[in-house]
Amino acid sequence: MLLADRIARAETRIFKAVFPNTTNHYDTLFGGTTLMLMDEVAFIAATRFSRLKMVTVSSERVDFTHPIPGGTLVELVANIEHVGRTSLKVRVELFVEQMYTEDRHKAVTGLFTFVAVDEHKKPVQILAD
Repeated sequence: MLLADRIARAETRIFKAVFPNTTNHYDTLFGGTTLMLMDEVAFIAATRFSRLKMVTVSSERVDFTHPIPGGTLVELVANIEHVGRTSLKVRVELFVEQMYTEDRHKAVTGLFTFVAVDEHKKPVQILAD
């Protein structure tokens, strides 16, 4: 399978509702909860691409550009951005939608790096030669 096809097939989307137990005192999604959801969808995309054991090694930059109010829906979209020898980068975009209107906009973006590891937690090659 071509690399571009593997990347396209690894795209991962998750939808969540923003319930009160995930919001802060401003009635917006906790930043830590947002990061957890983003890391989760990035991990799934990395694993779907590589079909190897993957571990998060960094989140290079996460930009929160719009608040995510309680009572909204979020869609997290993860795409493979770069494939190295033992690591890969996954871009995650989080979109917020009002439940009862068509209003939708990008609220958060982030880049996560993963490394493929063996049973001894040592890095392994992602793509066969």
